[in-house]
Amino acid sequence: MISEPELVGGTVFPAVETVRIEPPPPRPPRPRRPWLWALGGVVVASAVWAGGLYAYERSQDGGPDLGGYRAVENLCAKAELKALSVALGKKSTDAETPTEKHPALDKARCSTTLGPPETAYNAMIVYDLHKVTDPGPEFEPDLGESGLDVERIAGLGEQAFFHVDADNSGAWMRVLDGQVELEIWIYVQEDWDAETNQTVPTTKKADLSGIDTVLAQDMKALMAALKK
Repeated sequence: MISEPELVGGTVFPAVETVRIEPPPPRPPRPRRPWLWALGGVVVASAVWAGGLYAYERSQDGGPDLGGYRAVENLCAKAELKALSVALGKKSTDAETPTEKHPALDKARCSTTLGPPETAYNAMIVYDLHKVTDPGPEFEPDLGESGLDVERIAGLGEQAFFHVDADNSGAWMRVLDGQVELEIWIYVQEDWDAETNQTVPTTKKADLSGIDTVLAQDMKALMAALKK
């Protein structure tokens, strides 16, 4: 900075003053152009349309592959239990077949008896058709909660398990096949003894040795019948 005038070649130059230059004030924002507003509306409309299309497509989705399984009106008619009828006695024609239908899950049951009154076993058939969720992740853990010793059976669906009571009072086989859970359960007929607060068999127990093979035969036949 030059603070005093200087003489250069006889010419006097005025002193130079240092000035602080302030930045100009910011400009007011420009109004949005009409076409940008229009473009924004198009983007929003497109997003809404795409979301609606996705929801529509999901509503039209047929759901998981049911593997050919269908809902049934009379499960007892499908469950002939031919092998059990040979092993334990003829299947009764007096049967109960409650059925529940729901968009997510169809349930069908069959309750009947096998054999003559003096040696009769009750039989329960369970058929659950899952039409939305996958029952697979919960299938085996549910068996573990029973605390029973179970045997894994090969060649039936995705997973199959078998259990027989040590005293021959009952046995069951459960199968997971895709979206379907199936069970065939046999158990001796019993009454309640009020004096002992225990159940008492009212029929003679059969020898259930080899009943796993018998249950597997009827389970295979039932699985095939439920796909017809």
